[in-house]
Amino acid sequence: MMKKEVTTIQLRKSVVEELKSIKKYPRQTYNEVIMDLVKRAKTSNPKTEKKNQYDEFLHTIQKLKMKELWDNEEDEAWSYA
Repeated sequence: MMKKEVTTIQLRKSVVEELKSIKKYPRQTYNEVIMDLVKRAKTSNPKTEKKNQYDEFLHTIQKLKMKELWDNEEDEAWSYA
C-alpha cells in the first residue's frame, strides 16, 4: 500500500467556513473542495469572463435606457391616435 503524503497548512477560520459553505456534499473533504477550486481556476479564461461581464453590463444599461425612451406618456398617447 502506498503511503499518502500529506501536509498541514494554516487557514483562517473564516476561510475554513467559506470552504465548508461550498462543499458539494457533507462528507466532502477540504482536499476535494480545494482541488475543485484549482481545476476551475485552471480551466477558466479571464479574458472571456471579463468580456461576458462587459457584454452583460452593456445589455443591462441598454435595456434601462430603452425602457426610459419608450415607456413615456408621449409615446403612449400616440398609440391611441
